[in-house]
Amino acid sequence: MDYVFALLPPLVVGLIFWFSMRAIFNADKSEREALAQAERESGDTQSN
Repeated sequence: MDYVFALLPPLVVGLIFWFSMRAIFNADKSEREALAQAERESGDTQSN
């Protein structure tokens, strides 16, 4: 039973890390999609 208590903390930290990274990547994906849509709607008529 000691091995369960030894493995539990790394598993919990790993799950927290996984959920955090998933949330970050999903937010980045959503932001990129919104930016691309805004650029399409504006017609991208910027002049340099």
